[in-house]
Amino acid sequence: MSGAKITALYCRLSQEDEKMGESTSIENQKSILLSFAKEKRFPNPTFFVDDGYSGTNFERPGFQKMLAEIEADKVGVVITKDLSRLGRNSAMVGLYTTFTFPQHGVRYIAITDNFDTIDQTSVNNDFAGIKNWFNEFYARDTSRKIRAVNRARGEKGIPISSNLPYGYVKDPADPNCWLVDPEAAVIVKRIFDMCLEGRGPHQIANQLTAENILCPAAYKNQRGIHAFSVIPENPCHWNCAVVAQILDMRDYTGCLVNFKGYTNSLWDQKRRLNTEDKQAIFPNHHEAIIEEDVFQRVQEIRKHRHRKTRSGKSSIFSGLVFCADCKAKMHYTSKIITSPNQENFECKTHKTKPSKCGSHYIREFVLEQMVLEHMRMVMGYILRYENHFRRVMEERKLLQSREEISIREKQLSRNEKRIGELKRLFIKVYEDNAAGRLSDSQYELLSQNYEAEQKQLEEDTTRLRKEIEVQEKQNEGIEQFIQSVKTYVGIEKLDGSVLHELVKAIYIGAPDKSSGHRVQHIYIEYNGIGFILLNELTQTKTA
Repeated sequence: MSGAKITALYCRLSQEDEKMGESTSIENQKSILLSFAKEKRFPNPTFFVDDGYSGTNFERPGFQKMLAEIEADKVGVVITKDLSRLGRNSAMVGLYTTFTFPQHGVRYIAITDNFDTIDQTSVNNDFAGIKNWFNEFYARDTSRKIRAVNRARGEKGIPISSNLPYGYVKDPADPNCWLVDPEAAVIVKRIFDMCLEGRGPHQIANQLTAENILCPAAYKNQRGIHAFSVIPENPCHWNCAVVAQILDMRDYTGCLVNFKGYTNSLWDQKRRLNTEDKQAIFPNHHEAIIEEDVFQRVQEIRKHRHRKTRSGKSSIFSGLVFCADCKAKMHYTSKIITSPNQENFECKTHKTKPSKCGSHYIREFVLEQMVLEHMRMVMGYILRYENHFRRVMEERKLLQSREEISIREKQLSRNEKRIGELKRLFIKVYEDNAAGRLSDSQYELLSQNYEAEQKQLEEDTTRLRKEIEVQEKQNEGIEQFIQSVKTYVGIEKLDGSVLHELVKAIYIGAPDKSSGHRVQHIYIEYNGIGFILLNELTQTKTA
């Protein structure tokens, strides 16, 4: 039976190893291993290869395939050029060579390190642990250098990822410059447009799949570009996670975003997302595919992601409708068997805790009529009295901005003062600890509390500065709203794109039946402008 087993010849090459020269190349390793196997008359030599994989990662496809054969007891001998080819994690290499391989009766040989598990008395075997440690140290040192170089490049506004977003290609004359790929850019724009219409990632992915459009990985592969993700069996199958990732990418606005993610250590390669304050964002790095205001509207929509009802229906108003009294979201309801025009929105608080809020209920088609009518009135007023509308809105915004900025500036001043106090306290407790007036445990407790408070204050300070900056740009929103309104004059039917471009939120008042008729008011908060009360505008016009 032993003669039927294979001799596994394992080769590995990473990008860092490749820089060391031809001696580490896959072809060189293959030549050495095959010659050795023939010389020693090892039967059934079979290659297992991982080209472009780090030795710190043991989820390599070639290695895992070999491991599966070992665990199936189909391997008699494993041979590598040296110990580092097997891996650069001393603990994992030791686990395989001293436990997994012997457990399955596998002999392991590292040729140039003169390591052979069959010879337990060899001095070279005794030094294997030290060599594995040096191999791991090399990986750690290389990783530190790469991280330092990437950090320096990233902070200068140089792209640090070789994986460009779908829709861009590298400029042949300068790899650090990105050019728009016209064919893929059309699909990116469609994805954003469909989101504005009220479709979620699942619906968008299904639509693109139905139209037999190549998914990003398959599209890149077709054009000879390395696809970093797995290509599905059906190259036109779109995953909703891919669509969601595209919708979240600020890169499409022309910004270069470095340090999007991080890994905890050399051994834990799970990618985690960085918060925006830890990213390095460089505007106008490349041509934009998506306008900034479109991107922001999509992010707002994504905050209020909604699922389809059991009937399979969804509403363009989902995520925009709130109760005017308790300010809770109003949930969309559409039953599988229902009369026409019975789809409705109901206050979440009233639905779960009726005693907390009165009945707030409105049918979708009624809401659509009321919103469309209000929009038409606003559009008509702006067309006739644009200058007056602009002046009134600017005066209102100026007053609101002054109040908001004043509140935030006072809080900002308090935060900055407290941060200064904390820095002085840090110095004091350090000196008290060094002088013996404060125990180590007390020092540790106080310093941790101060650090936590300072971190929170610094985060709040960053947020306040951004909010002040937004308040100072309120008039830009007024002008943008006026220009947007002009493009929809004469609108006859609402769709998700128009709605999300113009409207930030809709508040539904409780119905009033005191007159014997059901009367209900809605309050629309428009993007960049706030609430528009036409009766107030008319009064100021005639005053």
